[in-house]
Amino acid sequence: MAKYVFVTGGVVSGLGKGITAASLGRLLKMRGLKVASQKLDPYMNVDPGTMSPYQHGEVFVTEDGAETDLDLGHYERFIDEDLNRYSNLTSGKVYWNVLNRERQGEYLGQTVQVIPHITEEIKHFIYMGARSSGADVLITEIGGTIGDIEGQPFIEAIRQISLEKKRDVLFIHVTLVPYLSGSDEHKSKPTQHSVKELQSMGIKPDIIVTRSDRPLSRGIKSKIAMFCNVPVDCVVENTTLDTLYEAPLMLHANGLDEVVCRELGLPGAAPDITPWLEMVDRIKNLSKTIKVAIVGKYVSLHDAYLSVRESVYHGGYENGCHVEILWIDSEKVCQENAKEILGEADGIIVPGGFGDRGIEGKIAACQYAREANVPYLGLCLGMQVCVIEYARHVCGLVNANSREFDPNGSELVIDLMEEQLAVLRKGGTMRLGAYPCKAAAGSTLARAYGKTEISERHRHRFEFNDHYRKQLEEGGLLVCGESPGGEVVEAVEVPGNRFHVGVQFHPEFKSRPNRAHPLFREFVKSCLE
Repeated sequence: MAKYVFVTGGVVSGLGKGITAASLGRLLKMRGLKVASQKLDPYMNVDPGTMSPYQHGEVFVTEDGAETDLDLGHYERFIDEDLNRYSNLTSGKVYWNVLNRERQGEYLGQTVQVIPHITEEIKHFIYMGARSSGADVLITEIGGTIGDIEGQPFIEAIRQISLEKKRDVLFIHVTLVPYLSGSDEHKSKPTQHSVKELQSMGIKPDIIVTRSDRPLSRGIKSKIAMFCNVPVDCVVENTTLDTLYEAPLMLHANGLDEVVCRELGLPGAAPDITPWLEMVDRIKNLSKTIKVAIVGKYVSLHDAYLSVRESVYHGGYENGCHVEILWIDSEKVCQENAKEILGEADGIIVPGGFGDRGIEGKIAACQYAREANVPYLGLCLGMQVCVIEYARHVCGLVNANSREFDPNGSELVIDLMEEQLAVLRKGGTMRLGAYPCKAAAGSTLARAYGKTEISERHRHRFEFNDHYRKQLEEGGLLVCGESPGGEVVEAVEVPGNRFHVGVQFHPEFKSRPNRAHPLFREFVKSCLE
């Protein structure tokens, strides 16, 4: 029978509930337990798929094609488990499901209310998360901050679960303990008020994780324990760190996993932290440095490319190299200034995106990389940009673009292929989730993976237009990856360059800090050459 850990946050947002939940998951996995994670978001969007990246950062895609909150990326990178459609729930999806059932008569004419119908829908989702994963421990993060009106149905739902599952449920509350330099002391009052608010909703936290920039004294921990009605060892310190991946080690040193196992009656074997400790030590002692330009249109919010950023770092870790990222606004790049803007970069990445804003700057960046023989990695839209650039400047298709096209005309490149796509969305088609790919033997793609049969996650609407494949291949572009039947082009590369690869999929979703994705590992390696 699964155990349930619920992680809430208080005082302010952005305290790192997701990293706390992910770190706990890693520690429990180190103890030999099977772990799964969930994120419950109170906003009314059905999912983040149609939201601007400036709202909640990147959209993370699971193996089964769910478009989810970026925190699921943290979960997967830390616990190294593939999550699924039962890993992210929004208020919008809850109300959507309940209202559809009401319209279909499933409630037999009842008055549909927040309690029990909305809360039952939330509880069903949580229970399905445990059942579908077969986890020993399901860790569920509640988005937002205690006191937010939109989060109340979620809090009520987990309160009910604590009654139904009794000793199989544990509550962790992550809260801010600010330091006032004027009086040279930490203040516990915000935590006290946050816990009081949580208790007024019927939930007593079992563990309080304190976020602070400085270590807490024994006295302040004892004060928090007394006023919040928990044992002193259940006040767990979470201080700001130099590297994200040090968080599990820090929380372990402060006893988080030991207390969780004690409170839930889980097996008490000490975790084997040695491999993670060695990884963190490697991260903190990187001997080389390179600069990688990420050329996109959302670069003012780095979380819009969170998985790309982390994957580049992972590639650096495996190559003993610190990666300094240059965030380049693609709208400010053109053929005339590309060298000036990108000249200090040892490598260039063009990540995914939608819409035509900033496309010409990305094409200019790709052209500069190809002509200057600077390593280039194009992700999703970055592959389409790679094809467009090659078609324009090598094959003479000067009008190449990514519009819907007349196959008898002179334009390129990317065709809507509805028979290949599964999910109807926003009036168009969307290819989501894991699809197989066959890498061409001897290609950069195949050498990176060390095999020719691969599977990667997708999130895109447009496809390579096969009408121009022969012309592009005769011009020197190598189609190095395609679907098993050859219907869909999945990857291209420019032979002769150090590294010039574009892939239609999103390899960043499968990279791990202790196991970099092969494409990012080889990309960084080429940047060092």
